[in-house]
Amino acid sequence: MQTPAPNTGWRKVSLAVRASDIYADAGEQMDVPKQRAMLAVKRVGVHIGLKASDLMLLDTLAAFSQPQDWTHGQRAIVWPSNALLMEHTGFSLSALKRHVNRLAAAGVIAFKDSPNGKRWGHRDARGEIVEAYGFDLSPLAARTAEFETLHEDLQQERAEYQTLKRHITITRRAIRARLEAAVQEKIKGPWADLSAAFDELLAHLPTRKTTTEKMRRIAGLFDQLKSRIERLFDTEMDTKPSKNEPHLQTTNELESVKSNVGDFCDTEETTALKPNGENCKETAKIDLATIAQACPDFTSWAKNLGLSLRDWADLHRMAGQLAPMIGIPQKSWDTAQAYMGPQAAAIAVALVFEKHTSGEVKSPAGYLRGMIAKSRVGELHLERSCYGRLKALAA
Repeated sequence: MQTPAPNTGWRKVSLAVRASDIYADAGEQMDVPKQRAMLAVKRVGVHIGLKASDLMLLDTLAAFSQPQDWTHGQRAIVWPSNALLMEHTGFSLSALKRHVNRLAAAGVIAFKDSPNGKRWGHRDARGEIVEAYGFDLSPLAARTAEFETLHEDLQQERAEYQTLKRHITITRRAIRARLEAAVQEKIKGPWADLSAAFDELLAHLPTRKTTTEKMRRIAGLFDQLKSRIERLFDTEMDTKPSKNEPHLQTTNELESVKSNVGDFCDTEETTALKPNGENCKETAKIDLATIAQACPDFTSWAKNLGLSLRDWADLHRMAGQLAPMIGIPQKSWDTAQAYMGPQAAAIAVALVFEKHTSGEVKSPAGYLRGMIAKSRVGELHLERSCYGRLKALAA
């Protein structure tokens, strides 16, 4: 290991800077391409305390190195002058020193000081460094694998964070739907207290991105409240179907469904969509078991609401209750039924729900509108979509 030279004004002696010297020694034994090393550090730069300006300077320093400097037995040492670095980066001298020391403290560069504190070096006929003093980028080579692993971990954490956000959103909507249903159905219970507890949880939702661990705790609190409300609701709720529920044929296979536009499209918006006054229809051939297997999240959430998938009337009821929980308004649900038919519209909502919970669809209402548009021109294939999801789940 190189013997540290006297402080020249660039080196601020610290444990982190000394650690960078150790990384430099390890990097000399590595064979890591410059492009790979730079990509690895840029992906985790913010996480290890580097700013965009620090990474810009690191990019500038790396540009002075040659590919052979990053091979086994070599050190990627560069020796640009202060004036040249200031010209390339636009930094003042004080800013340049600040960014250099931050890179060293982060353990991505080391200092190779000459006895007189000057930076210089020369190469042989093959272009390999014979002797050089300046900024040593070898720590990057030593830490590339570490940074790549860290990036993978961060990616997984971000994915979990987004999943938790979606889970909390859907749970909130499920809770609100249950509370509203309890009031509407005049079910006995401490619903005012439960509503207050729900409002308290909503008030403490973070307005900015927080840690994944905190999101887990928040999701857990919403899950606990949801379970408490569901237990009370299921105990008191009369599960007898409403008299106003639409009559659907009870079968295990989806028949060709034909819906007269005049029976559904009474609003100004849907009337404008009538395809030359013809009957709108959507046909599919698929059974309930396949739908349940292709849409496990949809089925699970419906079960949490006390619904079971026994026939097509159940599927229609599930879709009608779950659609608002992912932001599909009643108007869109009515339009889907008008142009696809009740059964096919229910399958469409199940698929949209599934894609939303998996993160594939950010705007469920917009996605459903797209499915309606495809249905109008005969390009919607629900059975193909269901089998596609089954294949993806089995992969």
